[in-house]
Amino acid sequence: MAKKLEGRESTSGIPRIKTYIQGLDEGMQGGIPAGSVVLISGVSGTMKSSISFNILFNEALKGNNGLYLTLEQSSESFMMHLRSLGFDLNKVNIVTVSNPVEFDSKIKELKSGKSSIVLADMSLLRKGAVKGAEIGSSTLTAMIKTFVNRLKEANCSLFVLDSMSAFYIISSFEKPRQDLFNFFAFLRDSGITSLLISEMPLKRDRYGDYEIEEFLADGVIKLDLVERQRKVTREISVVKMRATNCINDVFSLEFNKGKFSALYGGQPPLL
Repeated sequence: MAKKLEGRESTSGIPRIKTYIQGLDEGMQGGIPAGSVVLISGVSGTMKSSISFNILFNEALKGNNGLYLTLEQSSESFMMHLRSLGFDLNKVNIVTVSNPVEFDSKIKELKSGKSSIVLADMSLLRKGAVKGAEIGSSTLTAMIKTFVNRLKEANCSLFVLDSMSAFYIISSFEKPRQDLFNFFAFLRDSGITSLLISEMPLKRDRYGDYEIEEFLADGVIKLDLVERQRKVTREISVVKMRATNCINDVFSLEFNKGKFSALYGGQPPLL
């Protein structure tokens, strides 16, 4: 039976960023509190990257610039995937960056008349394909901080890191708890809404590799794959969201005609 979500639509005076998932935003007072650091956590194949980009895309349509930083999938492969899902990338200005050296100049190219998404493809650095731009633990963290600071100067309001697992492969933290605390604190202090994509292991016993990410994050959105009667269903739930009176129920996640929906038993929740 569908539930009625009562008294949850109000933002309580807090500026919020929508997830653009029908039925989910209504159950979390309108969306993610602006400036939050949120884990988008789930097993492989749950559309974590697609959901995160969908937020950037819809915010860009409203005039808000953002950065999508990929450490794994190439920009060409990622944009091909997005087009296959029905995203009309011609509606926004996609600025691709494949070398941190060119980031500053690319930021200056942001068009004032058309909102932009900066797609920073750092996968080539991991492969060692960019000469003179070797990447390691301290340089990666410093690079991300530089990118975020430049985003603030360019009035960007959203940042996606894809993924934390790749970030950890490159970064060898000597003191993970302290290093991650500092990293999360930096993102939070920046005032930019940060979405950190995190791979959940198949046994689903943690939201991040170091088992402290969910405590450091302001919010955790969990995605999962559930097999029922030989059919696999995607599911979504808000595990936590600070400064938000939210519904923690598990919804079915559907993607149809370019839009995401959170459903109760295959039916939209009554609002």
